[in-house]
Amino acid sequence: MNDLTQGVKFDSQKLKWHLVIWEFFEAVVRVLMFGAAKYSADNWKKVPNRRQRYQDAMTRHWVAYLKGEKIDPETGESHLASMFCNAMFLFWMDMAGDEGIV
Repeated sequence: MNDLTQGVKFDSQKLKWHLVIWEFFEAVVRVLMFGAAKYSADNWKKVPNRRQRYQDAMTRHWVAYLKGEKIDPETGESHLASMFCNAMFLFWMDMAGDEGIV
C-alpha cells in the first residue's frame, strides 16, 4: 500500500519512448523530406504496384549497406534510414489493408 509519502503512477505497461534513438528518426524524417521535395508529400501512397516497388527499394538500400556503402549518394543519408522509410511504407500498407496495387 502507498503510505502517501511517495506518488504513484501506473505506467509500467505503457510505451517507453526514452528507449528510442532520436537521431535515427531525424535521419528518417530527412529522407522523407527529400522524397517530398523530389516528388510531393505522400506521393508514395499513389505509386502503382507500390508494395513490390517499395520492397525492391528497401532491398536495394539493404544490399548497398551490406556491400559497405553506408551513405546513399542521392540523399546523403544512411541507407538504413532509407530502408526504414520503405519498411514504414510497407508497415502502413499492412495496417491499412492496402495491397499497393493501383
